[in-house]
Amino acid sequence: MAYMQYLVFNGNNLPLPDSYSVDLADVEADTGGETEAGTTQRDVVRSGVVTISVSFSVSPNWLKKLTAYSKMAKITVQYFDTETLELKETEMYISGFKAALKKDTSYKGLWTVSFTLNEM
Repeated sequence: MAYMQYLVFNGNNLPLPDSYSVDLADVEADTGGETEAGTTQRDVVRSGVVTISVSFSVSPNWLKKLTAYSKMAKITVQYFDTETLELKETEMYISGFKAALKKDTSYKGLWTVSFTLNEM
């Protein structure tokens, strides 16, 4: 049985994630806030900015690939959009990259990798 493809970096399919969380947020201008009448005024500059938190259990080979992606200034990412239930493409960068040894094996271990993808 084939699994759903959740992430594609620069045309390369990533393995199935252990966790995958999509957050959509609005970017507001500094001119918004509360008025003298006590109502809230929002000056939305950009809506639906995507942030994805993801974690993987990977081999040393994938650890090396994901570490290389984390050092790139931007990545072309296709991600599983929870609104359309299809892959959507955008440019993103990685922040909060963490790698931890999950289990020591004879071949350099099994690794847990987690990071956040931020839309540019």
